[in-house]
Amino acid sequence: MKKYKLAIVGATGLVGRTALKILEEKNIQNLEYTLFSSKKSAGTELKFMNTRYLVHELKDFSFDEHFDFAIFSAGAETSRHFAHIAASKGCVVIDNSSAFRMDDDVPLIVPEVNFQDVTSHHNIIANPNCSTIQAVVALKPLDDNFKIKRIVYSTYQAVSGAGKLGLEDLENGRKKLDKPLLKFPHPIYDNCLPHIDVFLLNRYTKEEMKMINETRKILGHPNLPITATTVRVPVQNCHGESINVELEKDFSINEIISILKNSPGIIVEDEPNKNLYPMSSTSVGHDEVFVGRIRKDFSVKHGINMWVVADNLRKGAASNAIQIMERMIEQ
Repeated sequence: MKKYKLAIVGATGLVGRTALKILEEKNIQNLEYTLFSSKKSAGTELKFMNTRYLVHELKDFSFDEHFDFAIFSAGAETSRHFAHIAASKGCVVIDNSSAFRMDDDVPLIVPEVNFQDVTSHHNIIANPNCSTIQAVVALKPLDDNFKIKRIVYSTYQAVSGAGKLGLEDLENGRKKLDKPLLKFPHPIYDNCLPHIDVFLLNRYTKEEMKMINETRKILGHPNLPITATTVRVPVQNCHGESINVELEKDFSINEIISILKNSPGIIVEDEPNKNLYPMSSTSVGHDEVFVGRIRKDFSVKHGINMWVVADNLRKGAASNAIQIMERMIEQ
């Protein structure tokens, strides 16, 4: 069995640690691991696969040692500096940051949706934004069967999507500690903030434009009408999304449910009479995308509403990256 060498960049962060947890769960036998972080976290020891791994400081020469794959989860600045260095050494970089997502020569991949696009990579593959990933997994079957005409996103995004400092703001608020805010412009505990990432000149936030542009790229519809409002909510993990879709063709709800149930990576939870629908509390720790509250939008000719929930640290980041690597190894 061929052995593959995998570098985990940003191993001590939320997504990096989640990636290690998932790799441990999968127990992939033909991988050898090296862990990297910033100078600040270098020297840390992490227990992983019943072994204690030393976390190394990421430097320009780190990829002189050959790696087959590297999963980057250390932010856009780190990716912009080190990803091309790794790629030039023959390493396939799967990048969790926003650094390369909209580059024409970098595929933006969700394995259940557009894995065929991976063939165009030049040793850098982009992982989409967490909120985009779960959305397109649910949207792709609808587009394949009925052709999407328009999308309206309203998201309810967990605090872990803002990293460790965001979680600390939430916890400090919960404990009613008089501490300065570390991540958010306003308290997040017992509050909702219609503000994720920076505001742009068009009055959208950067997060909203990420969802719009990334959805178009992944689905292959560069001019698809999409609008979005993204909101940070006081939940630790799992993003929820209300997705309103206008389709070109008529459909029945039973058709939609059947198609979604038979689509990869989706679990349908939709039994209103039993109060069964996707929730953050029941979706955490899973790699699937949960879909429910499926109903017609009677305000337009062929409209549908869905409620979509997924673990943003797993399917929204680490799991998706690992799935890409696994599929590439299988090829």
